[in-house]
Amino acid sequence: MVFSGLPFLIFFLTTLILCYFPLGAVFRRINIRSGIEVRNGILLIFSLFFYAWGEPKCIFLLILSSFVDYMDGLLLERFDDRPALRKLFLSVSLIINFSLLGVMKYSDFVVGTLNSLTGAGLTLPGIALPIGISFYTFQTTSYSIDVYRREVKAERNFFRYLTYISMFPQLIAGPIVRYSLIKEQLVSRKTTLDSFSSGLRRFLMGLFRKVLIANELGALWDHLRGVQNLSVTGAWLGFLVFTLQLYYDFSAYSDMAIGLGLMLGFHFNENFIYPLSAVSLTDFWRRWHISLSSWFRDYVYIPLGGNKKGKLRQLLNLAIVWFLTGLWHGAFWNYVLWGIYHGTILVLEKFIWGKHLEKAPRLVRHLYTLLIVIFGFGIFYFEDMNALTQYLTFSFGTAGNALLGNELLWAFGNYLPVLIFAILFMFPVFPKIRDYIHTLGEKKESIARFAAGSLSVLLLILCIANLVRDSFNPFLYFRF
Repeated sequence: MVFSGLPFLIFFLTTLILCYFPLGAVFRRINIRSGIEVRNGILLIFSLFFYAWGEPKCIFLLILSSFVDYMDGLLLERFDDRPALRKLFLSVSLIINFSLLGVMKYSDFVVGTLNSLTGAGLTLPGIALPIGISFYTFQTTSYSIDVYRREVKAERNFFRYLTYISMFPQLIAGPIVRYSLIKEQLVSRKTTLDSFSSGLRRFLMGLFRKVLIANELGALWDHLRGVQNLSVTGAWLGFLVFTLQLYYDFSAYSDMAIGLGLMLGFHFNENFIYPLSAVSLTDFWRRWHISLSSWFRDYVYIPLGGNKKGKLRQLLNLAIVWFLTGLWHGAFWNYVLWGIYHGTILVLEKFIWGKHLEKAPRLVRHLYTLLIVIFGFGIFYFEDMNALTQYLTFSFGTAGNALLGNELLWAFGNYLPVLIFAILFMFPVFPKIRDYIHTLGEKKESIARFAAGSLSVLLLILCIANLVRDSFNPFLYFRF
């Protein structure tokens, strides 16, 4: 079940709201705490149903992972004065969680690599990847580490902890929400009409960007990569289109997740802050998938020593982080290559040309960043290294292909409005419009808000019509 699917929009979300608010309100009149617990219970039931919709068997894996870290938190606090035992408990928790992730996600990758290196001919395990396991594993382990560091108190109610882990808005594809962020919200939160409306607007904005932009870009990318003798400009247009599709697909999902959380009374951190408007690769990674990059910073890079143990150690730490970042995205060598590619350029930026880049005009810095990012996402897309090599020959003109091709005219003829909107809205246009509206007088601001509301209704109708008409509704991060 995806947020942009009709089953979710028409049945799941509607039923959840009809249960969550009225029942919570009834019990809240009796006791405020009871109202919160009832809403937590409803949210837990719906979240487990949401996950079981696509992965009924793997729900037990989610519960097992949650139980391991729940018990680990209790043991860490119970033996607070026994450092050796605390290290043992944390180690066992990390081993269990990452072993589950490793077996489920990387078994075929390890066996296939061994076969390639040794010719052993071992049979691939063929284990189906549980949806969202990379995300919820990082959540459960961050909880145990934070309890170990004494940054948070252990949660003593297992069902409340399971609600935190399985919360459907962020379960499948993030953002990776840390327990410290919402621990108070699990026991005390209030949803007002204004906050619900803000969450609904944020959700709808994500839905519009997903259905009306990302899906259209996905259809264009499918066409471009299927062209037999793609021109050089066509290949680079393909790089750009896939980058835009991935950005709108994933950031729209984050928008919908944050909006849904706000509708239910939870406040999640931002996960994307206009990354394709960045002016360096360093700046890009401060804006792209923020919850993931901050996780690697806080739980891998800094514990390894960060930049506190000399340049050589810092380079090693960066190499480890970016190797793991690439591998986290998928069990194929192209993801590892993508991680190494980003890590290498970040190091070069930091130690060689970063100071010179800062002096360049903003347009030059932006184009430099965009070129690096879209080429990197070209590597990111192709899990088949032969297909990647072939596409790269098209992009550099070494396949005997032309500089310009008919596919360029076809793309512009059929998708020009989508491309224009996609490029325009990768910059912070909406915040500037919102800021401008706030400068208007009360009467003009009311008119602008009415116009925005009317436009939202129109876009919602277009989204539903699109979903009814077309079954093409992929979500790229499901495979991670």
